[in-house]
Amino acid sequence: MTLEFILRIFVAALLGGLIGLEREYRAKEAGFRTHFLVALGSALFMIVSAYGFEGATTTEAHRWDVSRVAAQVVSGIGFIGAGTIIFHKSKNVVRGLTTAAGLWVTAAIGLACGGGLYALSAAATILVLSGLEAFNFILRRLDNKRDSLRSRKDENAEE
Repeated sequence: MTLEFILRIFVAALLGGLIGLEREYRAKEAGFRTHFLVALGSALFMIVSAYGFEGATTTEAHRWDVSRVAAQVVSGIGFIGAGTIIFHKSKNVVRGLTTAAGLWVTAAIGLACGGGLYALSAAATILVLSGLEAFNFILRRLDNKRDSLRSRKDENAEE
């Protein structure tokens, strides 16, 4: 079983690292190392939560709930994600929401890997990367369209 657990944390780290590489490439607040560690840690927490208490006896007075540690990962990652969100008062703009959401879903991918759900983890990673790339593509197109409209407006104003 130990090799299976090692595989789970390696897959989690790999998938989290892929998301982190995309964020690193875009020069965002949290990059490769952060996403790598979030996914790895989440997988490890899931494994410890599900299998770390196997020797403990369950009685009427003591019942072990394996979902409790995993639930706390969700809360804890919210704290880390909140640290990436910045409000620029002068520009009236919020930055870092996508990075925070990326950390949140990376933690979920890590938890899924820790639970041995490899196909689900891989599919989620593909969807995250596709969504980030599609979003970036759409924003570039909108920016280009806005810039060309501004140029035309400025040319008409000069005439």
